[in-house]
Amino acid sequence: MARGQRKAIEDKIREKEELVSALKIRLKSEQNELDALYKEKKDRDLNGLNQMLEDSGLDIHSASGILREYIQNHKNAVEF
Repeated sequence: MARGQRKAIEDKIREKEELVSALKIRLKSEQNELDALYKEKKDRDLNGLNQMLEDSGLDIHSASGILREYIQNHKNAVEF
């Protein structure tokens, strides 16, 4: 009797190990898809910023200076 129960437990353990393994594979696949979506969003955002720079005629150095000034002024306004 004990041997039959032990085998049943061993089978349950093996099944759970297989399930966990399959879930790990699924999780890795889902994480890869999520990472790809983040990259796609970042690329789209960067392309939008690049297009805005081209449309405005500003180079990256000028735009960076404007943003730094805006951030500093905004930071100072919030501190008051």
